[in-house]
Formats: sequence, structure tokens, C-alpha cells
Amino acid sequence: MNAIKHRRDFLLASAALATSHAWAQPAAPQSAASLERVAPELPALGTMLKVPDVQLLDGQTFSMASQTASRVWVLYWWSSTCPFCALQSPEMQKLWLAYKDRGLSMLTLSIDKKAADASAYLEKRRYSFPAAWVTPEFQKALPKPRGLPITLVCSPTGKLLQAERGQMFAEDVALISRWL
Repeated sequence: MNAIKHRRDFLLASAALATSHAWAQPAAPQSAASLERVAPELPALGTMLKVPDVQLLDGQTFSMASQTASRVWVLYWWSSTCPFCALQSPEMQKLWLAYKDRGLSMLTLSIDKKAADASAYLEKRRYSFPAAWVTPEFQKALPKPRGLPITLVCSPTGKLLQAERGQMFAEDVALISRWL
């Protein structure tokens, strides 16, 4: 009888140890699909946005506070695997080149799994717009709204002027210049 009790106690202790060990394990990174399910809706027009400083893929630091003084700014979330982003990104590049010296600031945000994938994509297509890889810390500070691509246009003070989910066509991207 004692042997059965000892075996039962041993099994219960083993199960408790396994359970406590499972709780001690770090959480697995969330998948893109699980993040998308809990992603917020587009912010309402007029919302004041604050963008944390972020390291660009080229190693420089992008500070919205210094980049947006008296400038309209655009946030553009994209991915190297998104077919709609592949159609919109060339238009964002054209906008950047045409207006960067005329009052436009831009920060593009890659949601690729690896920063190297985003860098390779930009290099292959010769995009020069400022681009950062969304780290978990950045995602916590400024969560990407549901959908892709996402384009937000803000006043120099951070007031949201325009919010778009999904692909914008060439003429729609060009119209962003009306805010300058």
C-alpha cells in the first residue's frame, strides 16, 4: 500500500513540477495572425499621435520630434510579402522624392519577420524613404492598426488628418500632397 501511495505522490509531484516549469517558460513570440486579430482599428481623424523614436534600417535614429517640426508627416506600415504594399510602395517612393524638400516627413514601418528581409526588399527596389523595422517595443508604443498597408497622414502637431487601410492607388497617394 505504501508503494502505491509513494508512486501516486511521486506522480503528483512530477505533474506539479512540470506544470510550474511550463509556467516559467518565456511566452512564445506572437504570430502575425494573432497580432492582427487583436490589432486596433484605424485611429479617428483628429486623434493626436505620438511616435516613439526608432532606429531606421540604415542604422540612423528617426525622431519624429525633430523630423516633423513644421512638417506634415506620413506613417506607412508595409511588408515585403504584401502584394498590395508592392503596388503602393513605388507610389510612396515617388511622393517621398517629390516632397521631402517641400514640407513632407515620412516614416515607413516594416512588419516583416526579420529586419534583414525588409532591408533586402528596400535595397532591391532602391527605395530611399526612411524605413524602420517594427520591434516588439515599437509595437507596444504604437500598435499597427488592423490591415495592410496602413497609411496615416498627420499635421506637424501630430493631429491625424487622413487614415487609410489597404492599397492606395497612384492618384490617392499623390493627393497626400494637398496637406503640405
